[in-house]
Amino acid sequence: MLSLVRTHAFQSGRGPLSPGSRAGLGAALGLLALVSAVELADGRGANYIALMVAAPFLAAALASWRVVLGVGAAATVLGASFALGEETVSLSTSVAVAGIALGTALAAATAAVRQRQAEQIAELSKLAAVAQQAVLRPLGPQVGSLAVAARYISSTATAEIGGDLYEALDTPYGVRMIIGDVRGKGLDAVRLASIVLGSYRHVAYERADLRAVVADLDRAVARSVGDEDFVTAALVEERGGTLTIVNCGHPPPLLLRHGAVIPLEPPAPAPPLGFMPVVRPRVERLEPGDRLLLFTDGLGEARRDGEFFPTADRAWRLLGHGTVADGLASLETALVEWVHGRLDDDIALVLMEYTGARSGVTAAVPSWEVGAAEG
Repeated sequence: MLSLVRTHAFQSGRGPLSPGSRAGLGAALGLLALVSAVELADGRGANYIALMVAAPFLAAALASWRVVLGVGAAATVLGASFALGEETVSLSTSVAVAGIALGTALAAATAAVRQRQAEQIAELSKLAAVAQQAVLRPLGPQVGSLAVAARYISSTATAEIGGDLYEALDTPYGVRMIIGDVRGKGLDAVRLASIVLGSYRHVAYERADLRAVVADLDRAVARSVGDEDFVTAALVEERGGTLTIVNCGHPPPLLLRHGAVIPLEPPAPAPPLGFMPVVRPRVERLEPGDRLLLFTDGLGEARRDGEFFPTADRAWRLLGHGTVADGLASLETALVEWVHGRLDDDIALVLMEYTGARSGVTAAVPSWEVGAAEG
């Protein structure tokens, strides 16, 4: 019987059995062995062979259709063997054997449909991952005078796709970074995130003033969304050790310095992109070793039993050791443990460390002052 199953499962040109097929095959063979034992113990004729039709259906829940055919063939052979062992083959016994064969065909068809759907879902998940990777290019490990690392934590196990975005560019105006969060999820959110990032990757090299960058991004969002759609964003520029931040309705970055965690709140609130934000820059002077965490609101909303993850309290201990990549890995591990693996929203994280001004780079003039002078 086992050799018959192997003939169908292994000689089909598809290679070794998958874990699901192995589990389905094991359960089905166990059922056939149990029914056979009961049949032999009864000794009064083929009274239980009709139960063997359950074996291919049991295999169909997990295994490929080829394995299901193998199990069904084995069940049919077993049933026929018990039927022929009787002195006279009754009509009911013949119908039972025919029912096993028919049930095998139905179970194999069911398994084929399930397998096709599973392959389509897996393909869609791969496409979603490719789309996400095309939007979010890998960052770091060094951009200008900054060590940079980024992580994207998906709230779903099936597909890493959402509207969180980030980018870091070494431009004539210093290292410029953006982090943002598109309202909504799915392919529409990825489409809008790609529009924002495409625009940013162009205007970040062209505009001396971060406020002009914001204005360009706002127009790009307004052309692409409905009245209720928007994108929160924080833009950061580092030039010669001077950090300039503009914020459009986004959670403020956290500055980690000498064991302290400082939220870099904007001088005045501004609405998200899509609502014509008028931003006021915040300027800070960086010291070598300073780290800056940019994040989306999924981090601030992560909670368990109504208690939010204590980002500010744990930031230095989690993010202040090793490389910036080590710090983000520690933060992700602590966060996932806190929420017991259940997140309500995707999270984008970018951690940078100022390693000191590059040689040949003059003391920075904030981009908003440059823009004012050029105007």
